Parts: sequence; C-alpha cells; structure tokens
Amino acid sequence: MKRSRLLLASLLSVVALSLAADPVAAQPSTTAELIYGLNDTLLLIAVPITLLVEGILIYTVLRFKDADEAKPTRENRKLEITWTVATAIILLFVGVASYGVLANEDVTFESDEQTIAPEDDDVVVKMTAFQWGWQASYPEEGVQASGTAPTVVIPKGQDVYFNITSRDVLHAFHVPKLGLKQDAMPGQANVIKTVALEEGTYQGYCAEFCGVAHSQMYFEIQVVSQEEYQSYLDEQRSGSSDLEPDVSDEEIRAHDVTATQAPIQA
Repeated sequence: MKRSRLLLASLLSVVALSLAADPVAAQPSTTAELIYGLNDTLLLIAVPITLLVEGILIYTVLRFKDADEAKPTRENRKLEITWTVATAIILLFVGVASYGVLANEDVTFESDEQTIAPEDDDVVVKMTAFQWGWQASYPEEGVQASGTAPTVVIPKGQDVYFNITSRDVLHAFHVPKLGLKQDAMPGQANVIKTVALEEGTYQGYCAEFCGVAHSQMYFEIQVVSQEEYQSYLDEQRSGSSDLEPDVSDEEIRAHDVTATQAPIQA
C-alpha cells in the first residue's frame, strides 16, 4: 500500500511540475514558433501517456513480483473499447494539430512559378548552392551579396521568401534557429517563407553531404530593422553596378581550392 501511494504521489508531482514549468521562450521567427509550438502541444499528450504506461508497468512489477505462477487474463470488452476509442481520439488530436502547422505557409509554402512574393514590399532572396559555397542575391532589388559564404540581410517583421536552388549537386539550405530547412536541387527552385521576429545573426549551412568540402558551406542570416535593411540595399547598389546572374567560374574554382585546403571542422 505504501509503495502504491508513493508511486501515485511521484506521478502527481511530475505532472504538477510539468504544468507549472515556464513556457518556451519566444522564438526568433514565425516558422520556429510554429514548429516548436507543435512540439510543446504534442508533449502535453505524450508526457501523461508515458507516465500512465510507466506507472502501470511499475505497479504491475511491484504488485506481482512474488507471484508463483501467472494467471490467465479474462476478456474485458469495455476495457478494449475504451482504449481503442482513447487511441483514436489521441491520433485525431495529433493529426489536427500537425496539419494546422504543416498547412501554414510559413512552414510549407507553395509558390506560383511566375510570382513568388504576393506583395510588393515582400523580400525575395535567391540562394544558389554550389560546390562548395553559396550565392545570395535579391532579384527584386537588383542586389547581390558578396562572397561565397555570404551574410544575408533581411528585415524584421516582414515576409521573406527564400528561393533555393543548386548549380551542380544536391545541397540543403538550413538555418536551425529560424526553423528553416529546404533542399537545394539542380534545375529546380524550392521556396520557403518566414517572418523574422527578433534581430540578430543566425548561422546557416548546407545540411546535405555534397562532397569533400561540405563542412565549409556556411552562410549567415542577419535580421535587422527596416531602416537598416534599406540602408544595406542602398550601400550594395552604390558599391556594385549590375547584378551578376551567377557566381563566376573563376570564383568557384578559387573557392574550391581554398575549401579543400581548409581543415575539416568537427
């Protein structure tokens, strides 16, 4: 009896602590907010189920550990119907919650082939991957970021569309803290959308093994205010004349030599 009470008290304590815990800190983008919010919602279902199952298991072990021989179980239709209905309700809840996130355009964006951004003030960034670096440009603004490991500047609180493709093999655009990940495929453009909520600099990299210098394929996403973003565009326009359609072959070859000679990061 004492063991049963102790077990029940422990389970109730864990549940109370989980309910009293502080909510997850604010996320830096709407995409991350949706994804981590879904994780929290599913935990509300997973934690009680886990505690219930483990509690029954522990109780059974302690209750019948001294039994000489097992007794056959009896059919209990009410119990079977109850757990079947309960399972169906749980799966329905998980499906509805997941669909509400996956159907959101900030997680799964379906673009028109002709027009990516629906509004005139939306930001479009084209990210072109190649072995082994990135080219970042703003086709709507006629601006291109410098370097093969570019710093991509985007404004806070504004719709941003990343148009992602590859020049050679399969790569992947990944910015973990912003909740962004999309394949970069040769001959195909994949678009993802987000809204940055916090200013700061976020690390991005290639998440698909693509060759010997895969570990060197880094870039940064810098979230700034609208005023700073406009100043950045003005500076880029004044510093360069025309927007190059692609990184030059000479720049790629130079980058390949540097990347292959650099030490591979752990």
